[in-house]
Amino acid sequence: MATVAKRVVDTLQEMGVRYFFGIPGGNLTDYMEALRQSDVEFVLVSNEAAGGFMATVCGRLTGIPGACFGTFGPGATNLTTGVGCALLDRLPCLAFSDVASDAMMNRTMQMNIDHQALFAPITKWTTRLPPARVKETLYRAMHVALSEAPGPVHVGLPAGVSGSPAADEDVRPEPPAGPPAPKPAALDQMVRLFSDARKPVLAAGWTAVRAGAGPLLLRIAERTGAPIVLTPMAKGLCPEDHACYAGVLNHALSDQVGLTHQQADLVAGVGFDAVELNYEDWIPEVPVLHIDTAPADLDRDRYTLACDIVGDLGTTLRRLAEADLPKTAWDLDELASRRTKMLARLEPPAGSFGPRAVLAGLRKALPHDGILACDVGAHLHLVGQQWRTPEPDCLLMTNGWSSMGFGIPAAIAAKLCRPATPVCCVVGDGGFLMMVGEMATAMRLGLHVVFVLVTDGSLSLIRIKQERKGYAEYGTPLYGARYESARSFFGVPVLPARDEPAYRQALKEAFAMDGPVIVEAFVDGREYDDLLLKGNRQ
Repeated sequence: MATVAKRVVDTLQEMGVRYFFGIPGGNLTDYMEALRQSDVEFVLVSNEAAGGFMATVCGRLTGIPGACFGTFGPGATNLTTGVGCALLDRLPCLAFSDVASDAMMNRTMQMNIDHQALFAPITKWTTRLPPARVKETLYRAMHVALSEAPGPVHVGLPAGVSGSPAADEDVRPEPPAGPPAPKPAALDQMVRLFSDARKPVLAAGWTAVRAGAGPLLLRIAERTGAPIVLTPMAKGLCPEDHACYAGVLNHALSDQVGLTHQQADLVAGVGFDAVELNYEDWIPEVPVLHIDTAPADLDRDRYTLACDIVGDLGTTLRRLAEADLPKTAWDLDELASRRTKMLARLEPPAGSFGPRAVLAGLRKALPHDGILACDVGAHLHLVGQQWRTPEPDCLLMTNGWSSMGFGIPAAIAAKLCRPATPVCCVVGDGGFLMMVGEMATAMRLGLHVVFVLVTDGSLSLIRIKQERKGYAEYGTPLYGARYESARSFFGVPVLPARDEPAYRQALKEAFAMDGPVIVEAFVDGREYDDLLLKGNRQ
């Protein structure tokens, strides 16, 4: 008879889970042995938070969540940082942790806290694994994780049950639940609103990406001449050279994007999730047409919610795309002029070597279909507007959770999921310090990932915010005057670059290598100051 540990692993394998990330505790040994004998690969990480990020990125790139683990107490609390990313970035993830045995649940014991209480606010569901209902519980966990909107589920593994016999179960998996069908009356109202508007703007968000709504969105824009603005995580949904593309909200030069959307007389939010950006942060005082799988989150004392369509995006957008919509009053030549000027400002000045030059050089070195994983920081705002992104999965960022430390584990997970695809990571020195231990993970796995470390010696985004309030720079410098570039981290070589020719050569060498490599670009963070605007929240 199979043990509980083997039944857990067999069920994960059956459901398509490929990777189990974490740092094992003593109670995981039976599960580790079952993993060793399975097709589910255990990946040892240096910090449980990284394991949570990795499992989340697996969910994004494969549609099947990765699994992650943290042991009692500190292992579980570390894990929560990665699990929270899955919740607010709307991605499936299966999070496991040790929990006390039934006999010790209400006792005082070393390292133990109430893990259900810990994970409840940051997951869609948290439960303890009943030894008699292993498959039923894991089937349910997968159903909840994948159902709209996707997110993390936490399953506590009670101490002492892993080696016990697992009960036979006659259960079948439950397919994930999708969004409801939109109401016909709301669809009619949507068509009327869009037809009557002279200057509607289409604001596409992360839900539109998850729904695969890009082709329908472009069809509507092209038929009507309506401009498209994107939230950061929707980057890639519309090509930067498309006639209707107006830019990314809340990132570098967002005032230039505002020259378009502030002319709108109707904002049509398509898959617009407020977890990235609230409507009130950018829209003019005009009616809002909200199209999403969840109701609009809007200040209705100040703004008018003209129509709130909750349901399947494909059904809704097909109705709009097939309607007899008139051409809008937008001047696409003016839009093109604004777009050209904005993108020109994001080109690095001749002879310079700052953040813009770092991104421009990397974009030339990375193949068109390569994946960039981007950490949080000042450089992220530049990436959001400057980086040419052929499709959403070519750019991995967190903007719902927005945690520093995301970029390095995201790149590692991307390379595991898509080993034939070139993968790179852009990380500031602040985020690098948080996750430098994962260089050991990348080296142990032998993954060819190019990590571009943008070293400016400061938490630049916070410095900018301090200075704009008239404060002195305080608490943001990262290093002393004696900082020197390392030759390697845990065996991962470092190629330093202080000017554009050296950087270009370092990238050439890095992409020709077989394993992980760090290209450390030393730049002046002051270049960000005029590109990142007061309205940017992060």
